[in-house]
Amino acid sequence: MIKLKNVSKTYFLGEEKVKAVDNVSLEIKKGEYVSIVGPSGCGKSTLMYTIGLLDTPTSGSVYIDGQDVSKLTDEELSHLRNQKIGFVFQSFNLINKFTALENVLLPTKYLKDKLDFDPQERAEELLKQFGIWDRKDFFPNKISGGQQQRVAVARALIMKPSIILADEPTGNLDTKAGHEILDLLSDLNKKLNVTIVLITHEMDIAKRTKRKIVMKDGQVISK
Repeated sequence: MIKLKNVSKTYFLGEEKVKAVDNVSLEIKKGEYVSIVGPSGCGKSTLMYTIGLLDTPTSGSVYIDGQDVSKLTDEELSHLRNQKIGFVFQSFNLINKFTALENVLLPTKYLKDKLDFDPQERAEELLKQFGIWDRKDFFPNKISGGQQQRVAVARALIMKPSIILADEPTGNLDTKAGHEILDLLSDLNKKLNVTIVLITHEMDIAKRTKRKIVMKDGQVISK
């Protein structure tokens, strides 16, 4: 499903050359629940953005479902990302001027192709499934952090993606809400066979996944 081959990503800070990701090769199979774990600055988020087609590697190849994404146009990349990948971020990334329901529906607004499902019905089903139907007409700043993250997970799932990338999804939550989000992700993996890649710096959280990919100084030291 996901394959990285000798992927590196280099940045320049002034004249200083920083190798955020250093010659990483790995595979994540369909239906896996894996974590990418390591200290801040180790390159795990950069690696996630590369897997999620939000960033382009300086060198190396990224394959999604056997497709070399370097051969795709920007439009084709956007289409692939919208169809196959859902994102959950630490800061929720909800739009404050939209209600919970409107936030969940957002990814469906960017697709030109006709959907094979009713987006309104699916959004409502997800909000009910995640126990926040009663918050559908609330704006993000009127609901709790845990509820906001549930909205974010529902938004990530609206397009029926095969991959969910979650970047420190419990980072802004209290312990109880954090455990609820992790339980939710685990259920999605078990019940829907969604491939989940969880980014975290906490080993206790990483232990909840089925496989740990450990990074240090831009390199994968264990997978």
